[in-house]
Amino acid sequence: MLREIITIDEGKCNGCGLCVPGCPEGAIQIIDGKARLISDLFCDGLGACLGHCPEGAITIEKREAQPYDERRVMENIIKAGPNTIKAHLAHLREHGETAFLQTALDVLDEKNVPVPGDFQFAESGPCGTQAGGGCPGSRTLSFGSKKPSESAEGAVPSELSQWPVQLHLVSPNAPYFRSADVVLAADCTAFAVGDFHRRFLRGKALAIACPKLDEGQEIYLAKLTAMIDQADINTLTVVMMQVPCCGGLLALAKKALASSARKIPIKKVVVGLQGEILQEGWV
Repeated sequence: MLREIITIDEGKCNGCGLCVPGCPEGAIQIIDGKARLISDLFCDGLGACLGHCPEGAITIEKREAQPYDERRVMENIIKAGPNTIKAHLAHLREHGETAFLQTALDVLDEKNVPVPGDFQFAESGPCGTQAGGGCPGSRTLSFGSKKPSESAEGAVPSELSQWPVQLHLVSPNAPYFRSADVVLAADCTAFAVGDFHRRFLRGKALAIACPKLDEGQEIYLAKLTAMIDQADINTLTVVMMQVPCCGGLLALAKKALASSARKIPIKKVVVGLQGEILQEGWV
């Protein structure tokens, strides 16, 4: 995929190593007397290392690179201890990378690693960092098989099998995405289609997004690519409204597929303003 990532000018690099501690993600090592980017997967492209290079040998460029993998980064950072964990979380918070930050907190929670005591979650409001992980509203949950509804007569049971569902909040490596059939739905579709759960959600994992209003579309692209290449999803069904701006969701899915090593089927479903299915088929 095309993204921002550091590049190191070997002619300028004197091997001082000052950039290494400035990269808590562990993307840089001194090898043969020069600073080297050891893996695209570990470089978030945010440039924490730039200010530590006295020779100006490190810059940021936009090029084809593997998607940044926050989960793999955290596995290395946990080994480095609480000070490195704290530095990495602060780094993500300062750059407003709330999606990566939530993934980092999820990994700490999954591995029962405490969040540094003076660390506060990036977003304001009731979702502060808690003793077992991040924001409760975006904590990864799988609901398992559904039981018949025990609510009022005539109530329709939910087919939702996971939480969260918003694409900024989901982890592409969450258990419910692994080898799953995934629905990528525009936010409005669930309100337009009266039987959305029965028709689209039964037995599937879900991610929702708005291609017009949501910021951070490059994060969406990275997550969809990771779902394809790392979570090994089976299929991707894009459910979108008939309005022109909604076509951006399908374009995002196609771009993720083009950036992926694996190739999977993508289905397009176009929903009319009153919930009718105008178009449905594999693309």
